[in-house]
Amino acid sequence: MEPHLNQEKLNRWRLLLGSSSEDKLAGLDGYEPASFAYAELDELLAFLYEREQGEEQGYRREGGQGRSKLTVPAWLGKIRQLFPKQTVEIMEKQALEKYEMTEMLTDRRVLENLEPNMHLLRSIMQFKGHMKGAVVQSAKAIVRKVVDELTKSLENEVRQSLSGRRNRYRRGYVKMLKNLNVQRTITKNLKNYDRQRRKIVADQLYFNSRYERHNKWHIVIAIDESGSMLDSVIYSAVMAGIFHKLNALKTKLFIFDTQVVDLTDRLDDPVELLMSVQLGGGTHISRALRYGQTLLEHPSRTLFILVSDLEEGYPSAEMYRAGKEIIDAGCTFLVLTALDFAGHAAYNVDAARKLADMGAHVAAITPTELPRWIGKIMS
Repeated sequence: MEPHLNQEKLNRWRLLLGSSSEDKLAGLDGYEPASFAYAELDELLAFLYEREQGEEQGYRREGGQGRSKLTVPAWLGKIRQLFPKQTVEIMEKQALEKYEMTEMLTDRRVLENLEPNMHLLRSIMQFKGHMKGAVVQSAKAIVRKVVDELTKSLENEVRQSLSGRRNRYRRGYVKMLKNLNVQRTITKNLKNYDRQRRKIVADQLYFNSRYERHNKWHIVIAIDESGSMLDSVIYSAVMAGIFHKLNALKTKLFIFDTQVVDLTDRLDDPVELLMSVQLGGGTHISRALRYGQTLLEHPSRTLFILVSDLEEGYPSAEMYRAGKEIIDAGCTFLVLTALDFAGHAAYNVDAARKLADMGAHVAAITPTELPRWIGKIMS
């Protein structure tokens, strides 16, 4: 093997293993510490990952003659210069969630330079209690951008599923393929069957009309704000905001831990709604269900949606009793155990089974599938 190729491989191993491997690699033939080619990359990686070895906030406390140590703003700027965007997002995510570098969220300049995405939104939700003054406004701007993107990606599906259902029993005249009544078109044109060509010649197409609801459906959404439900809280708030804008729906929303907070008056602004959430604390599901019962106006046209991992912090019998009363009142009771795009769910399986046996619709479902599921239940 040529010496320069051997040196390159050893340099890569040195970058992968970190500075603690320097002495061991120095004993290998072909490795020369002075010719280590990835010093800048190594410094950027060490700033983050040497926290695993107990270095305080990534800074060495002893003196030395090396270059000045990195600060968080400088580190963020350099990783964006030297790493692909996807890698940068992973490093930022680990810095916030694994190493709790809260200085990234409490320094306005740093915060405004972070990439707005779901990972950053989650971190803002978790650490917003550390933010003060102008930092809060910068955080809200980031939350709004991410929420607007989520809304844009989900809103069309919600509108099609919930406010534009087809009426198969009424002829329509909006000639669009999605409104085509295939069965009726075939039936009405059977008289035109061409035996020789073995085809139906359709001289008339029939289309479905669309429902215009005069009796609104009511949606009551109860969101468990315990720490394990963070993704569900985010997606539920976005969905509730979309529901709120539909004329066919009347939406109410409240969050709960051991207490209940009604946030219906904030549905016009999902950002303010999310910034009102205080994650963590205990869970009192039965209290939330009892409060939800007081919001029922027309039970037979009400969807009661409980978003929770069903880990009740109080005797479960009361939770089941309250759930049964909601169902017996005529409500359609939905229990959503997951609302993240990956569909990952961690919940009390026994509680979910018991509620399903009572007549609740229980599902671990992604936001993209949720509108179709609700639309199917409403039909």
